Amino acid sequence: MRLVVGLGNPGPKYRANRHNVGYMALGEIARRYDFGPKRSRFQGLLAEGTVAGARLSALWPTTFMNESGRAVGEALRFYKLDPGDVLVIHDELDLAAGKVRLKRGGGSAGHNGLRSIDAHVGADYWRLRIGIGHPGDANLVMPYVLSDFFKEDVPWLTKLLEAIAEAFPLLVENQDNRFTTKLALLLNPPPPKPPRPATDPED
Repeated sequence: MRLVVGLGNPGPKYRANRHNVGYMALGEIARRYDFGPKRSRFQGLLAEGTVAGARLSALWPTTFMNESGRAVGEALRFYKLDPGDVLVIHDELDLAAGKVRLKRGGGSAGHNGLRSIDAHVGADYWRLRIGIGHPGDANLVMPYVLSDFFKEDVPWLTKLLEAIAEAFPLLVENQDNRFTTKLALLLNPPPPKPPRPATDPED
């Protein structure tokens, strides 16, 4: 992996939107691993850093969600990367809120950001899908994704973003199964083992 992309819409108006959870997750990764400052590049904001000994570029497209592929395509051409060198982090309506899935390739499932990336670079890139849940009515999808997370969502969302960042080095090392296992343990740690019964010193 060489390029990590967080999907979202630019500007303070959208900062806390469900649709911007990809931006949020990449921001937490960049903060955790002390990436350099963001600068304007590739029709987006770019920051560079090192994770698990690998030099990575983090890209937040500023083209608005529906044109994300323009930024990703420009970055791929500049770095001479294959789609398999790219991880895209994005919101997923078809996953329950707080669930995370990792896969390579596949369809866009109606996600306009993915559809744009597919058009510019093909579909064979990695996707880290962060569930935001579904409003239950197709007519409500647009206002739902473009509205902020509820206050009661903040605790699980914060925990989730921190867990993704903590487990992220395993993704960089291509240890996909270990990444998903560690993420599950961080989000749902096993209960502590009961203390062993005290033994009688005279036994």
